[in-house]
Amino acid sequence: MKHDQAPRRDFLRYVGTLAALSAPAMGAAAAEKDRVTFPPIETKSEKPEKTEPPGDPMNERVGIAIVGVGRISVNEVLPAFAQSKHTKPVALVSGDRAKALKIARQYNIPESAVLDYKDYDKLAGMPEVQGVYIALPNSMHAEYTIRAARAGKHVLCEKPMANTVAECQSMIDACKGAKRRLMIAYRRQYAPVERTLVKMIREKKLGELREFVSCNSQNMGDPQHWRLKRALAGGGALPDVGLYCINEARFLSGEEPVEVIGHTWSTPGDARFKEVEESCQFVLRFPSGFVASCSTGYASHKSQMFRLNGSTAFAEMNPAYAYNGNRLRISRVEGGKEQGQEQTSEIQVEEENQFAKELDHFAQCVRQDKQPHTPGEEGLQDQRIIEAIYASAKSGRAVKLTPPPGKTRGPEPEEKA
Repeated sequence: MKHDQAPRRDFLRYVGTLAALSAPAMGAAAAEKDRVTFPPIETKSEKPEKTEPPGDPMNERVGIAIVGVGRISVNEVLPAFAQSKHTKPVALVSGDRAKALKIARQYNIPESAVLDYKDYDKLAGMPEVQGVYIALPNSMHAEYTIRAARAGKHVLCEKPMANTVAECQSMIDACKGAKRRLMIAYRRQYAPVERTLVKMIREKKLGELREFVSCNSQNMGDPQHWRLKRALAGGGALPDVGLYCINEARFLSGEEPVEVIGHTWSTPGDARFKEVEESCQFVLRFPSGFVASCSTGYASHKSQMFRLNGSTAFAEMNPAYAYNGNRLRISRVEGGKEQGQEQTSEIQVEEENQFAKELDHFAQCVRQDKQPHTPGEEGLQDQRIIEAIYASAKSGRAVKLTPPPGKTRGPEPEEKA
């Protein structure tokens, strides 16, 4: 696909305010030769202190090029390499070279591996790069995924996958045609607390699932942020934070919705919402009778929660969808309804970095040439639902959905990668 300079210039203009972000103080890929080590001070009878970084030696890790050095890359993904067992950052792609070089120095990435967008196709000649992590505005995901596949690189792409169903399908087709793996960054599906809840659901610890109620909202400030520009974001709150509610309902239930009803709203005169919706409320109906009722917005105080009601218990997470600190509670009647009392308990799960978990799963898929747990088909299905919600909001009527043609998820991720 021919590179269009105009979208790139628009992108740089909208994210230029991110250039002042401070990067992490310590790089995940510090040079091995400069590492200071100390001899043990304990006797052999003592448990040794773990001083080595977790996982593979650095020279055996899957090399990742970070495409786009905005907020999520700088604040979340790059620091996560310090906790990754199988990956390392080896290249950066950015339109702001000064900013990228500063970050590169912190992560021991050579200057020669810092590329501009116009040089993106040079990745084909960089064997140290086995995969790319794409963290660009949504409208750019398809182009940079397709070009990565043509360059022989595997792709881990941020969500939402793209702005349209057609773009999603083109990404899937390009990666399949190039025999490269395509994974969408649904970090929640790799989080230990999420895996714990799914296991409980599959073991019928909540009984039969009845209803999912969720809210994911935040209050956006800058009217010029790219997420408020339709050409770059594809929509407003729905494809950004509302996507979490959609994917959570699908993932927890193991079902696909057959009908959607949606409503959108934007406050008249609010400069932030000239192009995209401020809020969206929607209902998803599933074949078993399970119903998901969700609300998402860009002008409300941050709220991230869900409750999953089963026939014998309910589970709730508040906060939910956050990068860390998500809390899972289960409530049920203990000892039978007649003599028992409602008991609510918090499920304690050891927290692990969600970004590191998804990076390591991606690395395993690259090494073993296997389908990711969250492949392109998972992102495509969410985009089909998003488009149906918008269609319902526009028409004022429910929209029917046909089942996806095949599985949307690959094998379950390994718990201990």
